[in-house]
Amino acid sequence: MSIYAQQFALDILEASPRHHEWVKVMNGNRTVHCFVAYPEISASATTVIVIHENRGLTDWVRCFADELAEAGYLAIAPDLLSGFSEEYENTSEFPSSDDARTAIYQLDAEQVTADLKAVQAYLAAIPSANGKVAIAGFCWGGSQTFRYATNDAGIQAAMVFYGSPPKESEELARITSPVYGFYGESDQRINATIDGTAEKMDKLRKIYDPVIYESVGHAFMRRGNDPAAEEAFREAYNTAFERLTGILGGL
Repeated sequence: MSIYAQQFALDILEASPRHHEWVKVMNGNRTVHCFVAYPEISASATTVIVIHENRGLTDWVRCFADELAEAGYLAIAPDLLSGFSEEYENTSEFPSSDDARTAIYQLDAEQVTADLKAVQAYLAAIPSANGKVAIAGFCWGGSQTFRYATNDAGIQAAMVFYGSPPKESEELARITSPVYGFYGESDQRINATIDGTAEKMDKLRKIYDPVIYESVGHAFMRRGNDPAAEEAFREAYNTAFERLTGILGGL
């Protein structure tokens, strides 16, 4: 078992009847390792790109992708630490999650965007995908989700889970999809940005719909997914996941 193993997530993945696979998505000469979870449905599926937290592609992120597949969506979770160095080819090769976190903040922002565009292009070629693409990310991944919405006009929705927004109105002006925010009540570091972002988005006539979930803090989705989670976190997870799938179902 790796140092990244999260037993409850591994148990869920092991018990899942859905098809999972690892794929290599090419961004030029770069290889982006991705985990894909397929739904068991009879029609082509809306797809979701899942962007991991600042510790890289963990078992929980893969578990979340599987839960999206259970709900009927084709989910792909790219490892954006892919090819970080000759020594560390992906998240699981870092000595610790702290090392992975340090590496995350060394990534070039344009490389991250290019990797995500390559993943989106990969989704477009999957026969069982219906062409609709949403993006959802957590923490660092939430910030990257918001940023990606400023750089790609081909997504139908951006779901930002407790991530910070782009600072400049010029960046926000490029957004063409609705942006839905998911925030924990006790996370003022992030929540302090909500009103200013809402004001900018309103002036730009862009859709920004933030919701704050009571009695929880940062990372409430990962924390609420744990069977040992406090009731408030479990309730916030369930409510937010229901909102997420409701948005996806309306695309």
